[in-house]
Amino acid sequence: MEDYEAGTSIQSNNGVDKSQEIKSAEQPGDSENENGRPQSLTTCQQGEKKEFAVSTRWEKEVLENGPIKDYHGYFCCCARRVGNMFILIEKRDGSPCVIAGPCWPFCMGVTVPLILGISALVCIFILFNDKSGVPQWVGYMYLPLLGLVLFALFMVSCHDPGLMERVTDGEAGEGGWFWNEQVGSFRPPGALYCRECEVLIEGYDHLCPWTGTGIGHGNMFAFKAFVVGINLLCYFSIGLVCFILLDGLVDGI
Repeated sequence: MEDYEAGTSIQSNNGVDKSQEIKSAEQPGDSENENGRPQSLTTCQQGEKKEFAVSTRWEKEVLENGPIKDYHGYFCCCARRVGNMFILIEKRDGSPCVIAGPCWPFCMGVTVPLILGISALVCIFILFNDKSGVPQWVGYMYLPLLGLVLFALFMVSCHDPGLMERVTDGEAGEGGWFWNEQVGSFRPPGALYCRECEVLIEGYDHLCPWTGTGIGHGNMFAFKAFVVGINLLCYFSIGLVCFILLDGLVDGI
């Protein structure tokens, strides 16, 4: 099993009670703060970067064989890799400002070209075609909607979905958190391990290949905005095409 309820004994491969090892590793001051989270999760010593709850198998592979060499490395060579997440811009403490998910090639190679390509055809042959008969003010509605969709897509794809820090403080288990063996960390209810991202994500919902990343607490609002916006843009485009076709039929009668 991946997760264990708090208070249960966690046995390692050598038979040692892992929960006792975790408690013995507690440091002074690792108590819970006023929000109920372990102090080690909300504070970071000056000059140190956050240690995210990443796959222990991935960490072991990097430790033994060095940086993972795959196609991501050719395009994200300047990024700091955390599992299958790629931090492009980060704060001093390591918090991601701009981050890409494991499915970013699909997003950049399929989603973005589809949106831009179809919208460009609508603009060229309908909105800005004098022969189409579409009022000019329609274009002033279409283009801002297109911009909002692209902005929402960026906020989903390049925003931190909710990467969790690694918490090994035994008091977290007593506070209702669960132990996740895949990342070697306690997790709060609602936080789940994403196998594709290979990290623990707060409020994890699913992996969306269209946006290229995992959907969690950090980008859920932007994801909902993107879904609503892309549907409106799609129906808007279909409506314009239908208008042109019906107008052509009427003129031909």
